[in-house]
Amino acid sequence: MAKTKLPILEQRRIEANIIKPIYKEMVERLGKEQASEILRAAITSDSIAQGAAYAEGEGGETTLEGFHNLLPQWKANGALEVEMLEENDKQVHYNVTRCMYAEMYREMGLAEIGHILSCGRDGTFCTGYNPNIKLDRTQTIMEGKSHCDFRYRWEETN
Repeated sequence: MAKTKLPILEQRRIEANIIKPIYKEMVERLGKEQASEILRAAITSDSIAQGAAYAEGEGGETTLEGFHNLLPQWKANGALEVEMLEENDKQVHYNVTRCMYAEMYREMGLAEIGHILSCGRDGTFCTGYNPNIKLDRTQTIMEGKSHCDFRYRWEETN
């Protein structure tokens, strides 16, 4: 999986336009629950592969700081408004106070799967990038909350 120079928001818009009719067909044939499970599994695998591709682009030397330095790609063109709370080599905490990803999925009629298409990637991308990076998040704008609470931390694993 290669990185792209396309802003992430535009990449997600293109993906969503492709996924929308496929998801609709899966729901008709398999039901909403199974269609969502299949979509979640596919997006999770893709997200892990994408994280690994980013890590490979950095020669495999990945840190929480390097991971945090990727944030501008997700924020490009005002896609996210972020309130930074804390950042150091062991943790990066911030709130997203505006999310154009959520707005876009709602406009596209995909609000019910927007969390699968984007929000669910946030933690699994870390797994591919560096499994020592963990995400704790209790709420998202996509779920109708006031903000998304991103709490990334570095946790040494064996």
